[in-house]
Amino acid sequence: MNSDISPSGSLNDRPGLSLLKTGVPGLDEILGGGLPALSFNLIAGAPGSGKTTTAMQIMFANASSERPGLFITLLGETSLKMLRYQQQFQFFDIARVGTDVHFLNLSKEALDGELTKVLDRIVEEVDRLHPGIVVIDSFRSLSNTSTVPTLNLAVENFVQQLALHLTTWEITAFLIGEYQEGELRNPVFTVADGILWLTQEAHRNAVVRKLQIVKARGVAPMPGLHTARMTKAGMQVFPRIPQSAQTARPEIVPRLSTGVSDLDEMMHGGIPAGDSLVLAGPAGTGKTTFALQFAAAGIRADETAVIAIFEERPEVYIARAKGVELDLKEAIRADKLRVIYLRPLDLSVDETLDEIRRAVKEIGATRVVIDSISGFEMALAPGFREDFRESLYRLIGALTALGVTMFSTIEVVAPKGDLQFTGYQVSFLTDDIISLRYVEMSGELRKVLMIVKMRGSDHSREFRLYETTAKGISLRESLRDYEEILLGHPRRQLPSPK
Repeated sequence: MNSDISPSGSLNDRPGLSLLKTGVPGLDEILGGGLPALSFNLIAGAPGSGKTTTAMQIMFANASSERPGLFITLLGETSLKMLRYQQQFQFFDIARVGTDVHFLNLSKEALDGELTKVLDRIVEEVDRLHPGIVVIDSFRSLSNTSTVPTLNLAVENFVQQLALHLTTWEITAFLIGEYQEGELRNPVFTVADGILWLTQEAHRNAVVRKLQIVKARGVAPMPGLHTARMTKAGMQVFPRIPQSAQTARPEIVPRLSTGVSDLDEMMHGGIPAGDSLVLAGPAGTGKTTFALQFAAAGIRADETAVIAIFEERPEVYIARAKGVELDLKEAIRADKLRVIYLRPLDLSVDETLDEIRRAVKEIGATRVVIDSISGFEMALAPGFREDFRESLYRLIGALTALGVTMFSTIEVVAPKGDLQFTGYQVSFLTDDIISLRYVEMSGELRKVLMIVKMRGSDHSREFRLYETTAKGISLRESLRDYEEILLGHPRRQLPSPK
């Protein structure tokens, strides 16, 4: 009986694929470890989506003097023009040109419509250089050459012959082509082992690049559309946040101090380690002060913390902390604290997670502050705001999966008597909720705090007045003898008649 099992009879003995590191941050993770060596790949997408830069970056990451990279330009921009711009990226090393990487321009042959000559020149150069990486940019432009009779058949035959040669040479190859999403039935998509699809879309004045692995033989890529960004370093891809498996919680969960001792007492010891807490309240209720005290409490306990801010610059934020006698500069110098400022209006959730996750791993942070979720939403590109709740769910899940304890603030404008404590309908996304409110008492505007929810833990259910002092948050008396507190004007309960 025929069998695909190796002679030893074990499926585990099958040889694995050799994977190449792409040199594009985030792309290897999306591909499931890297790009299969000796594969025939297509990088497709609209003009300006980053196809050439992505291919060039992969070539420089894998080329060597023994197995160089060969970059072939057909039609489109000339080699000189392309090199002028590609040299601006940090990955491009001009000293390696002519040794590790080589460039060949076949524009004349392509313009003449002599596809046989184009193929012959490619074969000639490959035989001479013995490259490990070959990139052809842009073979799709051959379809615009009007001098070739029965053009579509000629181009199709050219691609088939080229794929055959590239496979025989045992090299990793990339064809770059400008395609629209409706063209997936093109024969080249059948021939390709891997297809990387790049897009660039404008939405309400914000431009967002995305990458999708449409096809990848031999590996299990991460599904979905992944945000990409072009920087001085080249292309960077931010993997769409995967759903993280929740690890079993220990029977006894340690508690972390909030930095406010009376609040810790109300929470029966503080925040359970690994929880995600949301502090919600209107403007001016001291949300940032609470968040700063949570981070400072961790630093005093020899922990490390990351604070992600969206509304104020770091120097202003740190100065505000000093205003409540919290000097964070020394913690930053000692690498016990990272303050990340994320403000661009075309930000993505995946970029935010990448920044925070990198900071958490670099300093071994156990506490993460998001101040605030409201500012985070405003910093996102408009297209990402449409599914903000889903994005927030993925963000919280990915960060708590790292083992950190999250403290997030949300600005909420609650109408009189409204029981919507957090806004955004995100209550189910978080473990613990603390609500801050304004109330009117004796002709004064006072602030009151209540613990709305602690998942799997008991807590105080009283309302407590609090104030922001020069030393931070200070809890005052309980409003046990008052009613209609949520209506905004508490009144003392009348003693029951005897």
